[in-house]
Amino acid sequence: MKRRIDRAIILFDVTYADGSRSSRRKILKSIADGPGSEAAVKAEIEAQDREIERSSGKVREAIKSIARSPV
Repeated sequence: MKRRIDRAIILFDVTYADGSRSSRRKILKSIADGPGSEAAVKAEIEAQDREIERSSGKVREAIKSIARSPV
């Protein structure tokens, strides 16, 4: 039998330096609950932002704060 990969996600709200917000960003639970989770979550969101920049051409500001989305 194949093992199921834990694909649970946690949602985060991101505030950028220019005051703009991005709500409900999806991060794998394994990243968000691991050691050094705050830095890991920020790195994952920055990676997502770079991918969005490549496809849309719009540049994001620096991340000001990250908080878990209310359930």
